[in-house]
This record gives sequence, C-alpha cells and structure tokens, in this order.
Amino acid sequence: MRLLIVEDEKRLALSLAKGLTAEGYAVDVVHDGLEGLHRATETPYDLVVLDIMLPGMNGYRVCAALRAAGHDVPILMLTAKDGEYDEAEGLDTGADDYLTKPFSYVVLVARVKALLRRRGPGPSPVLVHGDLKVDTAARRVHLGEDEVALTAKEFAVLEQLVTRPGEVVSKARILEHVWDFAYDGDPNIVEVYISVLRRKLRPGLIRTVRGAGYRLEAGR
Repeated sequence: MRLLIVEDEKRLALSLAKGLTAEGYAVDVVHDGLEGLHRATETPYDLVVLDIMLPGMNGYRVCAALRAAGHDVPILMLTAKDGEYDEAEGLDTGADDYLTKPFSYVVLVARVKALLRRRGPGPSPVLVHGDLKVDTAARRVHLGEDEVALTAKEFAVLEQLVTRPGEVVSKARILEHVWDFAYDGDPNIVEVYISVLRRKLRPGLIRTVRGAGYRLEAGR
C-alpha cells in the first residue's frame, strides 16, 4: 500500500516515513499543500497523512479540494492545534480521522491501519508479470517456482517497475519513491540496484531505455 505524507516539519515527516516504511508501506513525502494536492490527485494513494498548517495551501483546503474532485482516499489530519472547533472543521472538510500533535507514533500507526481496514481489501497485493510474481503485502518475489530473496531496497525498486509494466520508469522517480526527495548521494545508486535485480531475476527482464529510465519487459 502506498501512503502520502504532507507535512512541512521535515524532521517529523521523514521520521514518520521511515517508521511507516518499516511497517511495509511505500511512502511518499511532500512539505507543501499545493504539491500535496497535486500528488494526491495524480497518484492513487491508499491513505494521506495531512498536516493542517502548510505553506502554499492549508490542509483544510487540500482536503476539501480532494473531496470536491471526487477522491475518496482516507485522510488522517495532523495539527498542532487543539480544540473541538478545529476537529470539527477538519472532519467537515472530509477528513476521516484527526490526530493532535504531539502524538504517539504507536497511536498514529494504529489509526493508519484502522483507516485502511475500514476502506476494505482493495486490489490484490500479488502482481503477476509473466512468470514473475510479486507479493507486495508479504514482500516476497517468485520467478516461476523459485522464490527470489531480495533486500528491502531491491524489492522497492522492483515494485516501482512491476506496478507499471511496459512503462518507462525514470531514475528520478525511483530515487524519489525508494529513497526520498532529500537523498543527496550518487543517483547512480539506482543503476547498481537494477544490475543486482538483473542478476537475481533474469537477463532481459529489465530493459534500460537510454536517457529515459527502465522498463519491465514482457514476461514469459
């Protein structure tokens, strides 16, 4: 499942992203309300963690805009404010739940899981591409009858490709989704992981599209 965190406190946002990633979720992070609205509109997220006090556009307006556009993604609002009026305003704009800072990380995870359960099972967590099967819930990969052992990062890179079969996925997108926007290391790290996946899976399964990115080719 993919979550979006829209929070302008960068340390908090990255801490939440790290924790939720460890829980097995794919997590994207932005720090601006307008960017959050754009991401939530363009990408099919399973849940949005949305701060209220944001630059560009506040969380109330982001939530209201998403609901007005027909998006029913569960929204968990975060705020440093406290009071019945603030909670009522957040829920009136279409939020599904509300958490006041400072909060317990354990409580946040419990709220996230409750909202996801409430939404229902959604699409199958097993993605099939020819003889390649990727179970995004159990984090397991099979090629034919054989299970392929992947590290968390290797799995995350493969997941970016298998969720977009036949499409070219850019190096920048992989960096942003698998590492994060704040990664300032060598971008060629993506090539290293692609090479490892080719060795562990099958030559020719992942094609390099020069100057554009990588594409998962038709499976057997």
